[in-house]
Amino acid sequence: MRGITAALAVVGVLVWVVVAVRPGGKADAGRDTAVSAAVSRGSLPPGPPTPEPSGASPSSTPSTAVPKASRTPSKVRTSAAPRRAPATSVPAGRIRPEVTYRGVATVYRAGTGDGACSYGPSADMMIAAMNTADYETSRACGAHVLVRAANGASVTVRITNECPLPCAPGQLDLSEQAFAKLTAPSTGRIAITWSLLSPGSAGTISLRYKTGSSPYWCGIQAIGHRNPLARLEVRTGSGWRRLARTDYNYFLSPDGGGCGSAIRITDIYGERLTVDGIALRPEAVQPTRVQFARH
Repeated sequence: MRGITAALAVVGVLVWVVVAVRPGGKADAGRDTAVSAAVSRGSLPPGPPTPEPSGASPSSTPSTAVPKASRTPSKVRTSAAPRRAPATSVPAGRIRPEVTYRGVATVYRAGTGDGACSYGPSADMMIAAMNTADYETSRACGAHVLVRAANGASVTVRITNECPLPCAPGQLDLSEQAFAKLTAPSTGRIAITWSLLSPGSAGTISLRYKTGSSPYWCGIQAIGHRNPLARLEVRTGSGWRRLARTDYNYFLSPDGGGCGSAIRITDIYGERLTVDGIALRPEAVQPTRVQFARH
């Protein structure tokens, strides 16, 4: 009996081994599944994290939500990318478009129309001097301003000069000719409102180098621009260089960098115009073929 029992035990072991190693056996099937899953995970790189879209809230309904598994990496990166300001953006100055300012208008004898903006004599005497605060280191130079009086009269003037203290913020000192469009010059002082204009009729812009300009130092001025200037740059060997603005309305290159090269001007709306071929000729008013767009 012992011999028979031992033989039966051996036969049982052999049967178990055959079943275990048989290709269709469950033990191998489970192992193959585990290996296949491991290889599959190793062959596919993990996807990027999937942040919730900006503004998403827990109350979003499943019917409108996109399953995370179906969101593509490119869409995730796009929705998460920061928004950048355009290269032409410029900081707002004190005088801004679509803003009405309140102040007073006074009157002065403008003579030939020359003033702190260094434009020289003016053929059109519809001009004004801006108070020092709003003059803003000549940033107001060349601006076209619509002035309105309480009696309903109005006049459009161009800023060519600065009105120092005691001129207060909001105050405009008008030429006699411009003041007369509102009321009698003998009145001397009236309450007004005024706002920036982008006039429809405008020629082209001219550029001028200051007296004494050379390849070692220069000052550059723009004349006849429809909209106020925000910056002036010159092209150098290392790229565009922004020049500092003076209170007499010239942009200076103290070491001569960019003097005589291409000039790029930007208005307060962010439009940029590039001008080539302006010779380094001091005091020569050199016309261009460009002008800023109307706003």
